[in-house]
Amino acid sequence: METDALAVRRGEELDWRRLTAWLRDRLPASNIPGLDVSRDPAIAQFPGGHSNLTYLVRFGDAEIVIRRPPFGPVAPTAHDVAREFRWLTAMNRVFELAPRPYLLCEDRDVIGAVFYAMERRRGVVVRTEEPPMLGTPDARRRLSGSLVDTLSDLHAIDVDARGLGGLGRPAGFVERQVRGWTERWHRSQTTALAEMAALATWLRDQLPPDPPRPSIVHGDFKIDNVMLDPHDLSRIVAVFDWEMSALGDPLVDLGILLAYWAPTAPPGQRDALTTVTDRPGYFTRDEIVERYALRSGRNLSNIRFYEVFALFKIAVVIQQIYFRYVQGQTTDRRFATFDTRVAYLARHAAALASR
Repeated sequence: METDALAVRRGEELDWRRLTAWLRDRLPASNIPGLDVSRDPAIAQFPGGHSNLTYLVRFGDAEIVIRRPPFGPVAPTAHDVAREFRWLTAMNRVFELAPRPYLLCEDRDVIGAVFYAMERRRGVVVRTEEPPMLGTPDARRRLSGSLVDTLSDLHAIDVDARGLGGLGRPAGFVERQVRGWTERWHRSQTTALAEMAALATWLRDQLPPDPPRPSIVHGDFKIDNVMLDPHDLSRIVAVFDWEMSALGDPLVDLGILLAYWAPTAPPGQRDALTTVTDRPGYFTRDEIVERYALRSGRNLSNIRFYEVFALFKIAVVIQQIYFRYVQGQTTDRRFATFDTRVAYLARHAAALASR
């Protein structure tokens, strides 16, 4: 369970003087309640996640969230916070769970990377621990339903009517996704893994047709990318991490939710990539599919493809992090065993594809 920011991790400090000066000069135009840039800021870091880094800057009564890519070289097109800022700008108008973005800085001289500032939402993020109020089967079931309904509601937004059609190229979306993640695998692999090669071929051969209507695709929809109301843990108050958002096939999102519903790590390994949803009361994956089908009216007969693709994609994401660790681009010891996670996911995905 994550409720607040902590001290900044060693090695992930920013140039606070430059950042503070940049924010002081530009934040007042955003009309943020309680903002007092004459005060010295208080700075902390949100502890969760393995991807983009997220900091909290307090000016008076105003809390500003800063998002930047991880330190060191990153894969091409990965960790594109400028793209995430543009998506948030569009989504905040049509989807109330998307936080409001304030400012984008593409001047790398400020903190060494592109970053953006957005509003801070308050609530609870569930990772490897549950708050006491969520520790009953009934509470877990209500949260499960809210997650599925939120995803379905996101996919129900009329892209054309809301002026979002210019955000992407939905035609051929899944084919580009499979090709792109396969290329990322080849660029980041450290050892040969027969299952991943076989999965790439299977996915290419099993590509589904484009859906009748494109939808907003979040790209990483899972339980620890939503924030819950601390007074009602079945109520979602924010959806985060929009960096992989696109227009395309919404079932890609459902596949991600299903893939993360089971542990992504071998037995005995637990951290923020491990889920809590194997506890009594949470929906089964079949119940997730049934609820989504009922609420959305979509045909889910080919859902296996999307779950296999999600597992493949997660394996590549973890491999990219492990590659950075092997190359010495990060010294974070959390990543030292990620190679075993990749192999675990690859075997799981291969077994699912062969059914």
